[in-house]
Amino acid sequence: MIGWIGYATGNPNLSLPTIFYGIPILLGGLALKSSELPPAQLVPPSEEATALRDSPASQTLRKLVKDVTRWRYGQKAHLESSLEALKLWDEDAPPQLESVTELAVEGRYGLAMRFRTEGVPFERWQEKRERLGRFFDKGLEARLSQPASGEVLLELLPVQPA
Repeated sequence: MIGWIGYATGNPNLSLPTIFYGIPILLGGLALKSSELPPAQLVPPSEEATALRDSPASQTLRKLVKDVTRWRYGQKAHLESSLEALKLWDEDAPPQLESVTELAVEGRYGLAMRFRTEGVPFERWQEKRERLGRFFDKGLEARLSQPASGEVLLELLPVQPA
């Protein structure tokens, strides 16, 4: 507004930078705001899971937690490219990651991710169960459950040593 007043009154010293730099910056900010994806909810972990978090075997899962618990821009859902590669994507109703929980199961650090999946049936997730664990890192196994209709709980755990 100040730029337009300065330009109209013949004082272009302040108005030209405002017009030529301010408008594109404003439009860029509005574009980012309209395409932002909030972070998935991180459920507070148990003390046992917190203790296991720093083990070298859990590095991939720690990176995954960091990735999904930050703001994203220009994406429809968290893990969008991963879900597309796994053929667990529906363009009209993509799976939405709602929460992430760090787990401690039998002395192993793992993750539980709860997805809202109206567009992708649970049966398709079950078909990809074997690949889901290997996809994120070798040595991981995937467990699937359906806590409610339209939801999938994906647990990623290191393979139990033989």
